[in-house]
This record gives sequence, structure tokens and C-alpha cells, in this order.
Amino acid sequence: MAVFWKPMAAGLLLTVSLTLLGWGVEAQGGTQAKKVVSGEATVYLGQDRDIWRPIIHTTSNLSDISSIKSTFQLRTFDPEGAIFYGDTKNGDDWFVLGLKDGLPLMQFSIGGNHVSAEGGPQLNDGKWHKLEVSNQKNFVILDVDGSKGLVVGMGGPSKQTEEVQTGELRLALGGILIDKEKMMIQFDPKMDGCVREGSWLNLRAPWEVEVEELWPCYQDIIPGSFFPGTGFAVFNTSVFPVEGGKGVKIEFRGNFTMMHGTILSIRAPGQEMMLTLMADNNTQEVTLTFGSEKISMKSDNFKKLVITFEEEMLQVLQVRAKFQDLQIKSVRNSGFLTTWRNGRIAFGGLLGEGEDNVGSQFLTGCLEMIQVMGRDLDLDFTVKHPSIVSHSCPA
Repeated sequence: MAVFWKPMAAGLLLTVSLTLLGWGVEAQGGTQAKKVVSGEATVYLGQDRDIWRPIIHTTSNLSDISSIKSTFQLRTFDPEGAIFYGDTKNGDDWFVLGLKDGLPLMQFSIGGNHVSAEGGPQLNDGKWHKLEVSNQKNFVILDVDGSKGLVVGMGGPSKQTEEVQTGELRLALGGILIDKEKMMIQFDPKMDGCVREGSWLNLRAPWEVEVEELWPCYQDIIPGSFFPGTGFAVFNTSVFPVEGGKGVKIEFRGNFTMMHGTILSIRAPGQEMMLTLMADNNTQEVTLTFGSEKISMKSDNFKKLVITFEEEMLQVLQVRAKFQDLQIKSVRNSGFLTTWRNGRIAFGGLLGEGEDNVGSQFLTGCLEMIQVMGRDLDLDFTVKHPSIVSHSCPA
């Protein structure tokens, strides 16, 4: 895919887009404020912070830039987020590389001219991909795994080419240093992903850490949502409307033997708990409580659980390796659909009595799939504890 940009700003685009790749971190343990890191090690992009705030950043003189090629590896299941940012003139001219719908997305503003380009291969497949950004004549080229990924065409030499060789270049990883409203394409910047093995031009300036502690990247990951036992994710049930007569269907997939705590709870403010689904890795049981009804299941017997509610019926389907086990309970005057229209649903914790987000008995474990009404849930689009990882779990 080639995107052509006619305004004459090739010099600055080349400088920003190819030199902002100078970051890297070395230490991943406990850090102190403003710790300096550098180099080629792995860094996790999705750790807890204000979502637009970079994880690390640095400032270099433009006169120190001599190379025009940088490479790094990226791994993620997340379809959206910011990878890195660079600017000159204190943010008047800027560049952002991220993902949108799993595809590379470049946005930049040079001399008041704005351009964005999206395309190339899908990168959120959980594999390590080698990305290379380089300049060839009047094109900035993003190569992915040795093949052309995204090509942005520029105009010829401009007066800015000489101008941008002086001054400072600011670089940031995992966030931006400008008002987010300046971007042409809006996106969720927090990415559950990792970068490693960076080769960043000739820059050797240290990077300042903007978080208290750098989180590690796991060696191997699987797709899913990871709950470390410290919080939950909460939705208003009204975002899942019930279509006439179809009831409510909730599906989970995962290794239930490795889970402990509350998988699911449903409650309306001011009312008693309507439903809970709890896992106990000591007894190796998963227990569904719905009003006065209670269903206990051995957690080592299934990998997928489907719960279906209708006005006067509850179905629990356990999907096993070779067969399925369906339990049906008759529930009269449950008021479930009324609660569903006005309540809240929590994944990974037990809802409290009020409308705040205070909970308890939080889940430790990985939910490889969460579906409501046939829709995969992205926990990035709700209120959740920052320790929850939305798109990957340690394997």
C-alpha cells in the first residue's frame, strides 16, 4: 500500500520518522523515579499509568542523527495502541506509530500539514514480528518481516530539510507528548504488547523511565484476559440489550483448574446478588449460584462453559473434550431480565452493594474467551482495574 503526500516536508518527516526509533530498556525489576535505562532489552507497553503518558522518553540533538534505519520486534494480541512517538519544535511537528484494527498506523504533522497512513499485514497474532523503518529516496518505508508493509510517499527536498538539522528531537515509547486531539485518527493508546531487540540508529542517549516500575514481558503468551487477583472489570448490563425472546447467553473458555476466585457476578444497585460464578482451585470446583439455585461442577471436566438465561429457565452447558453436559433449571419469577436491564455485570470479582466499583474475592487466572450475546468482550472498553491484562495471558 502506498500513500502519497504532496506537501514539501520530506526532511523533517525523514528525521522524525526514522530517528524516533532510538529507544530501549535494559532493567525490568524495581525502579526508582526517573531511572535511566537504555539499550536493546524487552519492554512491556501496557503497564499501569495514565493511558496517554509515555513509559520512557528521551531528548537528543538533531545534529547527532546520522543513520536512517531502525529495527525492532513487536509482539501483541492487542489490535490497537501506541508504539512510539517523536517530535521536533517542542511538539509542533510530530510523528506517531501505532496499531489500529491490528494494522500499522502512521500519523504525522509537519509544518501544519497532516497525513495518516494505515495498512500492511495484521500484526496482532501473538507472534514476534520484525519491523524496519527506513528511507528510500522520497519514501518512508515500513518493512514487516522482510516484506514491504506500509509506504508513505513524500515530496521532494524542502527548505525544512536544512532547518530540522538543528534543535532537539523528543522520543517517547508507549504514549505521546502532545494533545491527543491533534491526531487525525483517534485510538486507544494503551497496548498490551512487547517490543525487543531494538537497533535504533546511532543514538546512545539514556531514556528516562516515567513509571515507578517496569513490568516484565512473559516469555510465552496465549490470547485471553489475565486477572492477577487484584481487581475486576465492570460493565453496565444495558450495553448488552436483550432481543425479544432470546434471553441472555454468556460464554467462557479457559483452564478452570487454574482459576481461583469470582469469574462472574451480576447485581442491580440496591438489590441482592442475582448471580455468581466462582472457581476454587483447592476443591477443583466451579460453582454457579443463581438465587436459591446452586450448581457445582468439577473444573477438570470441561474447558468451555455456556450459561443461558431466559425468563423462567437457566441452562448451564459444559463443553468437554469428547462430549457435552447440559443442566437445565426451572426458575420462576426470578426477575432476571429486570435486573439485566438495570444492573451491572462484573468479570473477575464480586460486586459490592453500591454503585461504586468496590469489589471482593477477585479472580486469579486466565479467561481465554469471554462472550456476551455472541460478542467477544474487549475489557479495554470498560471500567477495569489497571492490573488486568486485556488481550494476553502467560502461557
